Amino acid sequence: MENIRYQLITHRKEPRILICFAHNEALNERIKKVAGARWSSTYKGWHILDTTENRVKCKLSAATALPMQEEKLHDTTIRLSANNRNELKCFLEQLVLKKYSQSTLQTYRNEFMQLLQLLGEHRVQDLSTEHLKRYMLYCTVQLGLTENTLHSRLNALKFYFEQVLKREQFFYTIPRPKKQLQLPRFFNQEEVSAIIRSVGNIKHKTMLMLAYATGLRVSEVVRLKVQDIDSKRMCISIRQAKGKKDRVVQLSPVLLVMLREYWKSGKLSKDGYLFPGQAKHEPYSTRSLQLVLSAAKAKAGVLKPGSIHALRYSFATHLLDKGTDVTMIMKLLGHNSIKTTLRYLHVSNRDLLQVISPLDDLKL
Repeated sequence: MENIRYQLITHRKEPRILICFAHNEALNERIKKVAGARWSSTYKGWHILDTTENRVKCKLSAATALPMQEEKLHDTTIRLSANNRNELKCFLEQLVLKKYSQSTLQTYRNEFMQLLQLLGEHRVQDLSTEHLKRYMLYCTVQLGLTENTLHSRLNALKFYFEQVLKREQFFYTIPRPKKQLQLPRFFNQEEVSAIIRSVGNIKHKTMLMLAYATGLRVSEVVRLKVQDIDSKRMCISIRQAKGKKDRVVQLSPVLLVMLREYWKSGKLSKDGYLFPGQAKHEPYSTRSLQLVLSAAKAKAGVLKPGSIHALRYSFATHLLDKGTDVTMIMKLLGHNSIKTTLRYLHVSNRDLLQVISPLDDLKL
């Protein structure tokens, strides 16, 4: 049995599990098949997603990561004072107790760590509102962080001071950066057709068709179970998606035919994932699906930028173009607020087609 060592790391601002072992081709091939596995030139080793399931496999308990006495970020060793290590532990425990999602926990931990690194021996709980104002000004001016990153950092700090230290409205006087109004990126129907036609693998084609036909997020596509497809009621159940919400979306007759063809071609367990990864008990990698779309776009000659989420945007925009009520689209997408859905009105051409340009009235 090979001597394998596991270590919790933060790589490119993302919590990962580093797997260290002497050169072994067989082990390399096994690691490559693990969902989300990547090779790091910095660490000279493989690293995988820091999830509860992976920690159990690597014999790392959930408590192992909480003290976090020191982490390696690229080639720099990060050391925290005993006090701030304890505050980080309390911060993470509170996130876990409130059942925040793994992605939110990772984001908040990374953002909170950025402040703790700067503090050295200074106690984080001693910071005043004025200190935090200056810190956010430093992040804005000196670091040049984007609006989205600034919002994430502010949310993480707000959670610590208000949820962990119980200081209500501690951030009331700290202004939030104004977010940019960015229109959703989407493909037109000809581009979607070209993308789907360019895919030969039936599993990949079915996943892309499903993403466009239902407007699902990439994480929702890969985590679908076989039993979530209800062909009698012509609907698909989405369970515990973003915001821990269940919802139901429509099942297109065309998509149903494709799903049945896919079912005939593969060996799927009736109680397993609809799109399993390399290991049958694990879902398909979201990163791999993004790469499938990138390859399909290149083959189809679609130069427009856009990820799997652009298929979700395309779904909503094309429904609006056809006159579908915006509240129905809101339900299908799983939005909390109608304001989020109304963004698609800015890219829909349903009303634009009714407008006659004054150029058309000129006699040239």
